[in-house]
Parts: sequence; structure tokens; C-alpha cells
Amino acid sequence: MRHNLNLNEGTAVQYGSFSKAIKSLFVLAFFLTCIQVSTRAQEATFTRPSLWVGIAGGGNSNFYQGSTQRLNADVIAPVAFHNGTGLGLFVLPLIEFHAPASNWGIMLQAGYDSRRGSFNQIMSPCNCPRDLSTRLGYISVEPSLRFAPFKSNFYLFGGPRLAFNIQKSFTYVQGTNPAYPEQVAPADITGDLSDMKSLLVSAQIGAGYDIPLSSQERMTQWVLSPFISFQPYFGQSPRTIETLSVTTLRVGAALKIGRGHKIVPPAAQQPTAIAEPKVRFSVNAPKNIPVERKVRELFPLRNYVFFDLGSTEIPDRYVLLKSSQVKDFKEDQLDLFTPKNLSGRSRRQMIVYYNVLNILGDRMGKNPSATITLVGSSEKGAEDGRAMAESIKTYLANVFGIDAMRITTEGRTKPVIPSQQPGNTQDITLVREDDRRVSIESNSPVLLMEFQVGPNAPLKPVEILGVQDAPLDSYVTFTSEGATEAFSSWALEITDPDGKLKNYGPFTNDNISIPGKTIMGSREAGEYKVVMVGQTKSGKTVKKESSVNMVLWTPSPDIEAKRFSVIYEFDESKTINIYEKYILEIVVPKIPQGGKVIIHGHTDIIGEEGYNSKLSIARANDVRKIIEKGLATTGRTDVSFEEYGFGEDTRLSQFENNFPEQRFYNRTVIIDIIPAK
Repeated sequence: MRHNLNLNEGTAVQYGSFSKAIKSLFVLAFFLTCIQVSTRAQEATFTRPSLWVGIAGGGNSNFYQGSTQRLNADVIAPVAFHNGTGLGLFVLPLIEFHAPASNWGIMLQAGYDSRRGSFNQIMSPCNCPRDLSTRLGYISVEPSLRFAPFKSNFYLFGGPRLAFNIQKSFTYVQGTNPAYPEQVAPADITGDLSDMKSLLVSAQIGAGYDIPLSSQERMTQWVLSPFISFQPYFGQSPRTIETLSVTTLRVGAALKIGRGHKIVPPAAQQPTAIAEPKVRFSVNAPKNIPVERKVRELFPLRNYVFFDLGSTEIPDRYVLLKSSQVKDFKEDQLDLFTPKNLSGRSRRQMIVYYNVLNILGDRMGKNPSATITLVGSSEKGAEDGRAMAESIKTYLANVFGIDAMRITTEGRTKPVIPSQQPGNTQDITLVREDDRRVSIESNSPVLLMEFQVGPNAPLKPVEILGVQDAPLDSYVTFTSEGATEAFSSWALEITDPDGKLKNYGPFTNDNISIPGKTIMGSREAGEYKVVMVGQTKSGKTVKKESSVNMVLWTPSPDIEAKRFSVIYEFDESKTINIYEKYILEIVVPKIPQGGKVIIHGHTDIIGEEGYNSKLSIARANDVRKIIEKGLATTGRTDVSFEEYGFGEDTRLSQFENNFPEQRFYNRTVIIDIIPAK
């Protein structure tokens, strides 16, 4: 039903006045909020209460809209009354809950609520004035959600209103025609309106401001809260007949009382004599592991080629062959095709990754039905990205003789999975370098990793048999159990048998591992003094000493291990979905009876060191859960695990972080499978 909202001039003036009042209150509240946000309490003995009780009161400005003529079965006005205004009182006991440190809270008010008013005067057919006033009253129940921007004293609220009718009387005044002054006016008629609804369901919105009346030096605290609310006509038609509805603008104040909690001063929380944190320090230096582990390693190939900022040419760090060299190219003999400027501590891996275009060209040549799409992503726009893709297409066509019809190129502004996230300004140059790349997309299984399909699938890994450097289980492990809780950081002072001191750290984890060669150099064995130096969060220095006999790891031919790698997207701790089936179907079946699985997680250098440490641990745990799930399906419990999270530790990460491809491959978990001894 649509209501007639055409009010007379006097009503419009009142609406304008209330509109100005509302605007003034909001301007004042905003000003007070800004003042409060910029100030801080110097001292407080008690917290602000979370639970408040009190009472609210004030006036309702009621605006009648629509029409009414039949007052009850006995009284029917000769002409319908249209619109009107009135003032009524409200008194509502209340209860509120809002934690001082939270923006949100809840409110409940319930009590007497008057909707009285007087209709605009009408003239009957005899030119006699007629007046009607009503005294509508309700028990109103008003639950609300409370929101305080900036956690300030200014707050907004809104919610439903349930009104139970308890008063419905009226007074009907019949005047006489002014042309007959001697005429006697009929008596006023009083009674109750008929066809009244017993329950109204409507809504309200409003704003208020808490003005503290007592300081936080008192447990019991008082607050005065002036407020204003608006209750529109929706749901406020008081009768089941005719079109009368009521809109209310409420102005009032609430007086509230609450009890705070005692604030314990920082000095009282800590004893004068600070107890030494309980930290257990130990060193595990494994005896020589007399094996030169040959490792059959599967190198994952991300389907990305990275370009230098400002260039659409393939960077010279990638291995680019001549047509005459193609016939001699083999995936398992990549040491013959090394980059011009090879950098990084893991030479074998980088040789593989920088030959990605040659590996792709070789596989496409051997599989003439395979097709690819090259998608270039450039911060300069789609055309620049397409130019990057075209340079790879030209290389594959001219050097490997790949039919150009088998290669499609596209351009984008950003890759599908970008490193540069909206709003992120940290390490902005590095993430921009990460996003300037060409993605190799294909639906040809011969090019892709096992079990994978679709444009985001990595290329099939490259398998190479090599010799492993000092294995992870030959590292010296230093454990400061409880350091994460007790220390802001800790470090190591290691003195060799000749009295030469080396410092390592600072560290924030409970466990760290250091290759024996880093500590010992060329010394084969010796007794080392180790001092753990921890800095407590209160600024105190704690030292614990230990001595350990270290033996340098020296290899001799013995066994063959297997190594797999799992690649993660930027800032992710869950494996790329496509890797889970790979781990279950490829990796788990290769774990021998009684074998050991060593899992170590890594990150790139983008982001905070502490965050990256936790991220790498989460990645290692993620892979372990998948492997354990695969073993459990066959009832196996014979496998032992070790997992480590090395974060961005540049001493232990697989690669440097100078180029985007190195950072991408550092976002990894490495799985070493060691046969039983």
C-alpha cells in the first residue's frame, strides 16, 4: 500500500527543522570523535565497563500520514482527516554490551513509547471546523546492533522495533459555523479507536554519543548519552483499516552506569627480580655419515619464462642454442649447455631451469601434435606482453623448427596468479619483476607433469642422477627449547679448538641447523665450545654453554636417494592443488620400506623474516600431511619423518634471490627419500 506523503506547509517546516537538528548532531559528533581519536588517557585505574544498564528518555516528534475517518462503530467524521503532528514522551530502561576495544556491541531498550498527535483541522459540509487528537501508546521493545567508528564515543545503532499497543483513545471536537456565533457547539466526543493492531513490527536507525560523567579512577562509572533516532512509517500503520501511518523522529538521552575492572600496573605484573626464562639448550652434531649419496632428483619446471623490466628480449641468462646444436641437446645431459653467467649456489638446478625453452623445443619436436599458448604479462600493457611471447615463439620456430601454427601468443597486463597483490607496497620492485613473465600453457599431456591438465599445469619434471652435497641430516642442530616464548632473539658464539670465535644469528625459532662445513671449514674434527646468548623480552641477557665434538662430513660411495620438490605460489602455505595427486601417486610409492623422509620448507626473501619462517614450516607440515595420508591408505607405519622450516635463510635456501626465477623456485618444499641403512 502506498501512503500519501503530501504534508501541509507547517509540517514541512517541522521536517526541515528536524533535518537541520540531525545534521548539527552528526557534525558535532564527528568533531568530538576526531578529538577523542587524537587523545589518549594518561592514567586509568579501571577499564571502561563492557556492560551498561540505565534508562533512556526524551520526546517523540510524531508525523501522521495518510487518512482516517471511521473512528469506531459509533463515530464517523463527515470528512476524512489527513496528516498531522504531535509530541509524545518515551521512557525506556536499557541494557548495553560493548567491549572497550571493539567497534561492535548490542543494545536493548524496552518501555513506554507515546505516539500521540493531532490531525490537521478539517471543515464539514456545514462549514463547521472539526478537530481530532489521538493518544496512542505502546510498550516498545527495541534490540539494536551498535557500531562505534574508530572505537570512539560516537556510535551508530539500528535494529527492529516491536510495539505492543496499550493506549488508543481519541478526542473528537466539533465546532460551529462562524457565521452563526450564537450556535452552541456539540460536546466533545472521547473514546477508543477501533480496529487497532495489537502488535507493530517496524525498524529504527540512529546515532548517539557517550559523554563520560566519571573518570576511570572509579570502578563505578556513569555515562550520559544524547542520541537521535528515526523510525520510518514502514510497519507503523496502527489500524487494520484506512491508511493512517506514523513516522517518528526521536530525540533524547540515556543515563547509563557500569563497573570497570581493576587495571594492574605493568610494574605489578612483573616481580622486581626477573626470573631467568626456562630455556633448554642442546646441540646435536651427528657423527660422520659415511655416504656419498647419489640422488635421483626430479626438478620441477614452472611454466614461466621471466623477462627483464623494460625489455621484450629473452634474457641472456637463459641458454639460447643455435640450430646446429639442437641435434646434440638431451635433457639428461644439460651440463653441456650451461648459462653464460651462471650464478647461484645450486648450479645443477639453475642449469635445468635456464634450459626451459630448449627442453620445451626438444619435447615439441619429438611430439609433433603438441601445441602451446604463450601468454605474456607486462606492466606496460597487453601489447608489450604479446611482444615478449612473440620473442619466444620466434626462438622455437627459428632454432627448433617448430611450426608457428602450433604456437599461439597472447598479451595481458598481469598474470593469472600475480605476485603483486592490491595494496601491497612491500618489496614492490621484486614483485613487479615476478609478474613480468611469459606463461607456457598447453593441454598436451606429453609436455605436462603427470596427472596434470589445463593451462596452469607445470611442465614435466627433468630427472637427473647426481651427487648430493652434505645431506640435511649431517647438519649440526642447535635447539633452544622455549626460546620462542622467552626471547625476542638469540644468537650463537662458537669457539673452535684454536680459540677462534665465530658468531651466528640472531635467530627467532627454537631450532636452527647449520652445515658442519660452515662451522668447521676444512678441519676434520674437534671439540667446540658453544654459547647460546638470548635476549629476553624484558631486555635481560641469558647465556647457556655447551661443548660438542664435531666431525666434518666426508663422503664415500654407498647409496642412492631420491629427491622431489613441491612448488608453492606467492605467500601460499597450501600446495598448489595439482601437486597433491602427484605426491600421492608419484612420490609416496617410491618411499621404500623402513625409509626416512626429510622434508624442508623454504621461502623467498620477500616479506618479514619471522613471517617467512612460519610460512616455510607450514609448507613442510602441509606436505608431510599429504604423504602420511598416502601411506595410511596402504596401512604403512614404517616410515620416519623429519621436517624443517628454513624460511628465507640465505645459507640454507636452494638459490639466491637475484632473479625472479630464483625466488619462484625458492618457494618450495624439498622431499628427500632416504633408503633404510
